[in-house]
Amino acid sequence: MANVRVERTEEGGFRATNARGAEVAIGGGDQEGVFTPVELLLAAVGGCNIVTVEPLTAKRGHRLVRLAMTVGAEKVEPNRLGTVTVTYDVELPSEEADEVFRAVAARVHEKYCTVSRSLEEGTEVRLELP
Repeated sequence: MANVRVERTEEGGFRATNARGAEVAIGGGDQEGVFTPVELLLAAVGGCNIVTVEPLTAKRGHRLVRLAMTVGAEKVEPNRLGTVTVTYDVELPSEEADEVFRAVAARVHEKYCTVSRSLEEGTEVRLELP
């Protein structure tokens, strides 16, 4: 099970923390040095894909020279995103690495990225009030 705690800080901002001690500042789009909740969602999609693609590609003998991505989405309604687009930025050491990377990235997108799959399948979000 995955859990994070999100709370208001003494300074009036917000922060998310996990059990391993990592934290990220959350705020509005007009604030410096913070992620908006939508940016964190996009980061989760990108992070899930990239941390799965990298070791699987390397395991097949192809360490990519550069592996990065941009994840974007437009709001189609004030409180709803349209299609989330993942765009890889890679530098490949060979043509064979290109084939392996493309196959791995497609498989990760289709089957293994929990975040993307949850978004695509419409995971229920339940509210529990005290």
